Amino acid sequence: MAFLFAQFLTGLANASSLFLVASGLSLIFGVTRIVNFAHGSFYMLGAFIGVTLMQILPGHVGFWGSILLTGLAVGLIGALVEIVVLRPIYRAPELFQLVATFGVILVIQDLALMIWGAEDRLGPRAPGLRGVWRIFGEPVPKYDIVMIAITPFILFALWYLITKTRVGVLVRAATQDREMVGALGVNQAWLFTGVFGLGCALAGWGGALQLPKGGADLLMDFNIIGAVFVVVVIGGMGSLPGAFIAAVLISVLNVLGVTYLPQSTLVLMFVVMAVVLIIRPYGLLGREEVAGEHGQVGAPETPIRPYGRTGQTIIAALLLVLAALPFFADQFLLILMIDMVVFALFAASLHFILGTGGLVSFGHAAFFGGGAYAAALLVFHTETPMELAFLFAPLAAGLLALGIGWFCIRLTGVYFAMLTLAFSQLVWSLAFQWREVTRGDDGLVNIWPAPWLNGTVPYYYFTLILGVGGILFLRHVIHAPFGYALRAGRDSPRQAEAMGIDVKRIQYAAFALAGVMAGLAGGIFVFSKGSVFPTELEIASSFDALIVVFLGGVKTLAGGVVGAGFLTVVEDWLTRLEYWRLLLGLLIIVVVIVAPEGIVGSIRSAWQRFTHRKEETPR
Repeated sequence: MAFLFAQFLTGLANASSLFLVASGLSLIFGVTRIVNFAHGSFYMLGAFIGVTLMQILPGHVGFWGSILLTGLAVGLIGALVEIVVLRPIYRAPELFQLVATFGVILVIQDLALMIWGAEDRLGPRAPGLRGVWRIFGEPVPKYDIVMIAITPFILFALWYLITKTRVGVLVRAATQDREMVGALGVNQAWLFTGVFGLGCALAGWGGALQLPKGGADLLMDFNIIGAVFVVVVIGGMGSLPGAFIAAVLISVLNVLGVTYLPQSTLVLMFVVMAVVLIIRPYGLLGREEVAGEHGQVGAPETPIRPYGRTGQTIIAALLLVLAALPFFADQFLLILMIDMVVFALFAASLHFILGTGGLVSFGHAAFFGGGAYAAALLVFHTETPMELAFLFAPLAAGLLALGIGWFCIRLTGVYFAMLTLAFSQLVWSLAFQWREVTRGDDGLVNIWPAPWLNGTVPYYYFTLILGVGGILFLRHVIHAPFGYALRAGRDSPRQAEAMGIDVKRIQYAAFALAGVMAGLAGGIFVFSKGSVFPTELEIASSFDALIVVFLGGVKTLAGGVVGAGFLTVVEDWLTRLEYWRLLLGLLIIVVVIVAPEGIVGSIRSAWQRFTHRKEETPR
């Protein structure tokens, strides 16, 4: 019992830093509706800035003063990021700010590498708090006890700020109704900047406070961001008390999981989140989301329609160029084009449910990687012919999508996205830990195509036919009555239900179809590479697809395809450079600011303005 109590105290100590970071993210989302994936980067900045200041400022005053200064410095950096990067795109389509925060992650990653180097930094011990206290005979670090004691004061200070001050009143009002706050004369721009800066400062303080326990390294942003989002979603997006309860719950369960069930540590928090969201769809203390509240939705969309003769001519010409490519291109370019077509099909499958259905999935890689693994397992363990194994890839991915969709489709918005992420992590954990079947991180190798496709040129045509065919099929479905019903359910679910459309059933079918097409992309991928590894199921793969959809234009039919082509070419060129993340991040930020409707959407808008101006010109 004494050992269990000591483990419980360790969990509470870990919860203090996690709560600080999560409360900052919860504040930012509650007011600005920004899904800030760069929040972990500000946590990392807090750790590096904190350890640097602690080396300069000695003693008790220096240690705690460094933590205070760190939060202020990170808060100022966050406010600058909000002004320069996010403020220009608040009126962009929903969740478009997510792409900008992804660019910020890449920029901060390489800037930290340039300033502090690649080596990990050990955090100094807190002066006067070295050693342990024994509680019921079990050693508990003194710093852990202090962290446990500080946490309630932090929660009280945040509660007082939000509930008892004028700033807090404005924050709560903006959380409930931003438009009304603006109508009453409150400067929303500076309110958003202040809240974003405060949220980043809390993340910086969290990074600095954990230094005596962990130190600073370049991977800590990615290591913390998953747990932070889980905590915020379990507690309820925008709820500080909920974030506190969830931080304690997740931290204590993680400590106990490491001790008693170490195999569960990779996915334990995602399992908890999945259970909570299935029982309480909006988290423990969250509220139901309002459609269109994740940032400004932008201008109303024009009705979708098939391409006219000009568009069809351009597409036909492009397909002819792709078909003739093997006659004048080298092998490297053909392999790059295979990768591009596979990625375009994967992105198009996500764009189908995101753009047309309004379903934002953070776990779409489960179907891409699931299809790849399904085909590879048949070939590896049973020596199934490539043709049969390939057909099994989209089938298995579709069945997986039916299973996951049954739980997820009842949720909406960020909660839907996070539940898909939870199930995706479960699939990744299965591939990573079930070594007897999947060979874990060693992957499945020697998964080559049949002899008639065993060559770059034949496989290129195979990929081109199936990849382009899959993309065109999805476009046909979008223009079919099913696609219009899916869009009706996205734009106005209540009116769609009143017209007799079963919105949830339509969305469920669309989710399964998107899974099938992602599995098809995964099947093409595994035989093109000859292997598959758990990395294809990781969160990063899902986010890559999400980024290209927004970059291309979520409100356009060609956005996913164009975004995939753009990112594939740019990454292939930039990754040859030393600080390629910095350049790629800056490029993404520039594209987001200059083309807030995405590449295709901005080109379309510019063309419409040009033709409209031409029509108005007197002759």
